[in-house]
Amino acid sequence: AQARADLAAARELAAEDSSFAAEADSIAVTLPALEERLAELLIPRDPHDAKDVIVEIKAGEGGEESALFAGDLLRMYTRYAERRGWLVEVIDAQDSDLGGVKDVSLAIKTKGVPEGGNGVWSRLKWEGGVHRVQRVPVTESQGRIHTSAAGVLVLPEAEDVDVTIDPNDLRIDVFRSSGPGGQSVNTTDSAVRITHVPTGIVVSCQNEKSQLQNREQAMRILRARLLAAAQEQADAAASDARKAQVRTVDRSERIRTYNFPQNRITDHRIGYTAYNLDLALAGDLDGVLDALAEADRAARLSGDPELTRR
Repeated sequence: AQARADLAAARELAAEDSSFAAEADSIAVTLPALEERLAELLIPRDPHDAKDVIVEIKAGEGGEESALFAGDLLRMYTRYAERRGWLVEVIDAQDSDLGGVKDVSLAIKTKGVPEGGNGVWSRLKWEGGVHRVQRVPVTESQGRIHTSAAGVLVLPEAEDVDVTIDPNDLRIDVFRSSGPGGQSVNTTDSAVRITHVPTGIVVSCQNEKSQLQNREQAMRILRARLLAAAQEQADAAASDARKAQVRTVDRSERIRTYNFPQNRITDHRIGYTAYNLDLALAGDLDGVLDALAEADRAARLSGDPELTRR
């Protein structure tokens, strides 16, 4: 308002004295930037931006190749977190025979208080969806390029105060762990499966050695999923156009493609393409994440906040 008043005054003076014309032009140049900045400040901030996250990566159709790609995504996010100085904790993982992962859950968190309120969620919240890979699998003897996919789910990690869980709503089963783990495997019922009866959400954990530790880790995932479900319900009530993160690994619903022969990474939501796939898989994700953040900012300014979630 002050800038507009100054511009009006300068133009009035310029009508009487041409020496004020340059000052009026200078003020006019700064107005659009000031108005855009004001619009940004008035846009409601994402309430989860300061939160840590839980990332779940699941292999899809494609057998061992999909599991190997899921392992690549796990390393990509781990290396990106290391670049940012974040902490990564694998909560649960089911490995595949050739060194990939069938299903993995990990917590990624900042050290201390996030600077400017920008935590892990503020950077990784667009990663949820189907990630497609095009490459020659290690299991392919003919050298043909195959397409497979893995699903990524990103959830803001819930605190106890965020979600209230009635113990009577939980069904807890214990079973014997399977897979790598040393002598304790298959000797005690240390693995835990928790079912939240009202919603049907099922989580399990078998990585820890004690039943208590596995239960605590499973409850972390359950709280995060319930928080995400509650947020989705609130968003759906506010807007029928709200799109949830993809829960099934359907290649037609992909958000991003990783093309190894062309060393290309493409994000289909915003038309982003770069030929630095090797660097991205090594953790250099800021290019695509910055592009998503800018598209989200532009979308919110234009009144279409769902642009980058489609």
